[in-house]
Amino acid sequence: MSLKERITDDMKAAMRAKDMGRLGTIRLLQAAMKQKEVDERVELDDAAVVGIVDKLIKQRKDSIDAFTKAGRQDLADKEAAELQVLQAYLPARLSPDEIAAEVKAIVAELGASGPGDMGKVMGAAKQRLAGKAEMGQVSAAVKAALG
Repeated sequence: MSLKERITDDMKAAMRAKDMGRLGTIRLLQAAMKQKEVDERVELDDAAVVGIVDKLIKQRKDSIDAFTKAGRQDLADKEAAELQVLQAYLPARLSPDEIAAEVKAIVAELGASGPGDMGKVMGAAKQRLAGKAEMGQVSAAVKAALG
């Protein structure tokens, strides 16, 4: 079963259970997926769906920070609930050691030598580690490997 099919099945289950919070979040995810399909005229594969989920998770984290700083705990709690639903669709994340090992392998493959090659290494790392690791951690590992 593809990730897209799993999301659709989860939406149906949330409808049956009358779980409005979960249903709203899943519909938001499906709308983002449909938008990408329409805009780019493509059929999304699991990697593209994971990329969309990653983007939505980053938005939720940013919103939680903003709402907490503004003293709006009610809105921060709503975003945190959405974050929990979205995280269920991500594959298992790599540990920092595994990220560092992958980055070292990429640096060796590309023959990168210094900070000037960071863009080239990050491009390859994004393709290889998309959905498996948070890009902030990958960027830090690339800086450490090239620095």
